[in-house]
Amino acid sequence: MAAARTINGFVAPGYEPVRDAFAAQPSGGSALAIRRHGDLVVDLREGWSDVAQTRPWSADTLVNVYSVGKPVITLAVLLLVDRGLVGLDDPIARHWPRFTTDASVRHLLTHTAGLPFFPVPRDASAWRDWDLLCADLAAASPEWPPGTVAAEHALTYGHLLGELVRRVDGRPPARFVAEEITGPWRLDFGFGAAEPARCAELEFDRPDRPGLLLGEPGSVHARALENPAGALDLAVLNSDQWRRAAVPAVNLHATADSLARFYSGLLAGGVLDGRRLLGAALVADLVSAHFTGPDLFIGQETTWGLGVQIEPDGTWGMGGLGGNAAWADPAAGHAIAYVTRRIGDFDRVSALDTAISSLRLLT
Repeated sequence: MAAARTINGFVAPGYEPVRDAFAAQPSGGSALAIRRHGDLVVDLREGWSDVAQTRPWSADTLVNVYSVGKPVITLAVLLLVDRGLVGLDDPIARHWPRFTTDASVRHLLTHTAGLPFFPVPRDASAWRDWDLLCADLAAASPEWPPGTVAAEHALTYGHLLGELVRRVDGRPPARFVAEEITGPWRLDFGFGAAEPARCAELEFDRPDRPGLLLGEPGSVHARALENPAGALDLAVLNSDQWRRAAVPAVNLHATADSLARFYSGLLAGGVLDGRRLLGAALVADLVSAHFTGPDLFIGQETTWGLGVQIEPDGTWGMGGLGGNAAWADPAAGHAIAYVTRRIGDFDRVSALDTAISSLRLLT
């Protein structure tokens, strides 16, 4: 795969170690974008957007970034909080009358609502039926008392928050995001409207990767990912139906720079290109610790803000199944996004993070 090692794009002076780290971690189709205090300082890409290697990865290639999209639907809910339409400690049932779990908005945002599994076995066609899956969740019994246990709501998160948005605002969540976030901040991402010709084709980096990602049968991790079917099925993930479905937990289709710009806006206190979306106080609340403890899906101690993971070094953001990630480093003013079509582990992200972290002295 020698052609995949051709690196396109640029780095600002001083960021050469990041380019070297990126070049050393080819995936056959990936991109890295870094903005510092809003300015683009790294814009790199390599490889192909298709398995057949006929379409070189371009600046406008869209890729399904899995859970990296969760903070986007989080922001949609926080816009409603900022407008006084929703309270963080409102019971969900106040806005969604058929919702039976005694959970609050804050519980949903912090993955502590006790609803990490869709309760009714469904096949992949269910991803096209928003109302069906939301009705399943509304009637579900929580696995644990809300607020007591964290378990990333891997597939359910987007429907839980998205339906809250729809119930309060009236617009479907994909439309709300497009009109209230993507449009005002001029971001090249979205749910349910990805242009097939621009989409990267996903593939696994090794034949046994789906099983490794699923985890031990019967575990919280496996149960959270296996229903409805299709979240680890390439035939589903690379289909036009998936790209046009709204699955806000896991099917944001985005460019690397659009994610870096998103985090730039959050780092700037909710303002991007002069357009304020969210009050600075609520942005600060978003990146404050709301729950710290073992996360039963992630399998390790985790600190949750409102829809983002907060790391011990002060960075915060969200990774996506298979090795995508976007995060903010407030100490350096960096907003960072790495996206790839080759589903694997997080070794590439770790190597890039090491190189990027070494540049904190630049600030």
